[in-house]
Amino acid sequence: MGKIDELQQKRSLVEQGGGADKIKKQHDSGKKTARERLAMLFDEGSFVEIDAFVKHRCNEFGMSEVDAPGEGVVTGYGTVDGRLVYAYAQDFTVIGGSLGEMHAAKICKVMDMAVKMGAPIVGINDSGGARIQEGLDALKGFGDIFYRNTLASGVIPQISIILGPCAGGAVYSPAICDFVFMVDKTSQMFITGPQVVKSVTGEDVSFDELGGAETHASKSGVSGVRCANEEECFDKVKNLLSYLPSNNLEMAPAYECTDDLNRLSETLTNIVPSESSKAYDMKTVINEVVDAGSFYEIFEAFAKNVIVGFARMNGSTVGIIANQPKVMAGSLDVDSSDKAARFVRFCDSFNIPIVTFTDVPGYLPGVTQEHNGIIRHGAKLLYAFSEATVPKINVIVRKAYGGAYIAMNSKHLGADVVLAWPSAEIAVMGPDGAANIIFRKDIAASSDPVTTRQQKIQEYADTFANPYVAASRGYVDDIIEPDSTRPRVISALEMLMSK
Repeated sequence: MGKIDELQQKRSLVEQGGGADKIKKQHDSGKKTARERLAMLFDEGSFVEIDAFVKHRCNEFGMSEVDAPGEGVVTGYGTVDGRLVYAYAQDFTVIGGSLGEMHAAKICKVMDMAVKMGAPIVGINDSGGARIQEGLDALKGFGDIFYRNTLASGVIPQISIILGPCAGGAVYSPAICDFVFMVDKTSQMFITGPQVVKSVTGEDVSFDELGGAETHASKSGVSGVRCANEEECFDKVKNLLSYLPSNNLEMAPAYECTDDLNRLSETLTNIVPSESSKAYDMKTVINEVVDAGSFYEIFEAFAKNVIVGFARMNGSTVGIIANQPKVMAGSLDVDSSDKAARFVRFCDSFNIPIVTFTDVPGYLPGVTQEHNGIIRHGAKLLYAFSEATVPKINVIVRKAYGGAYIAMNSKHLGADVVLAWPSAEIAVMGPDGAANIIFRKDIAASSDPVTTRQQKIQEYADTFANPYVAASRGYVDDIIEPDSTRPRVISALEMLMSK
């Protein structure tokens, strides 16, 4: 056999992974193989594999007899929409995709290359966890990966896709990443599995209830994007990459904008109800302001009282953060503060301007919130906005009360441009509560306390529940007609481009 034939034969064996039977089993469970997944991610024919011939060095517990093609992980690079991206995909057909010393070394090498070249890395997780036969060498491998995740954080975008089990220490690499994608009925993430939970706490729980896509998208907030199947998942990952720069020294790619920059929106003129207590959908406001069809929401099902996501304005990426009056009146709580703060810090790391839409009545009151640390978590949002040096624009749509007004990208935390609609109410607290405190004695002494109270509420509302006091102090740069929000925000972004 010639040397070329030998090379081709060896490569062919590696490419078959765990063999036809294991591949069939993977397909029967509704999952794609590692190589099929990489083919879905990368531009056709662009993927270049590295470290295909790496082998494990373990001889304990019969491992000397075990052949593991590719060491259970496929690593390499290619292009996504013509841009360089690095990736690794764990191969469940080879020893259950378990992580050993050399498996980890392959992942570490591709992560190091991604940081050196300043390109995003995408990790596709489908693994039975640490390779127990390798003991501490496997644990060292996890530690090496976590360390690199941390050093790469804020330097290159890191995306984790969970397409199978991800348990124990393995969950921490995705947790350090920027975005975690999960697929219904396929993805699972947990520190301890259902059996351990049952033995320790007596709780009966299924794999999906404990750590499935829905759980992590809606309850824990671990997963930013939940998908119906693998095809949809890879489409969404590729779409997300189009909003992001390759590294922290670049700007996000700009695309040609076909949506009129000066488009006025009649919808926005009447969207805010005349009654302050009535809700409306803030997503309508966002979609009317950004380039048509460009809003990409993250963490859609988690802490729904705040909306975060990417969009384009005049073809360039912006980060959107908005209160959602439809959920808990748009108030800030423990989870939404965490969600917004993390998103602000991501945008700040990657030179993405931040546009906020404010309608916040305050922090959510309650014993549970206080005991869960609303003070500690709320402070994260204050810190994130104060620290961010990217362009920061705030549009106050309606309520902006108390400490929550300050936390939502106010002038006092360094916002560059603050615009308010005429419907804006900027005050220490809502008129009802304020009247009860300020005019308590007047109301108590009145022969008709109900009427007096209503009059005093109106008096406070007329004085403070409007944007003009804030504008007179310079805390609001301009009060604008709602229909012209898009051209005004785009103008502000262009002015701030060299910040």
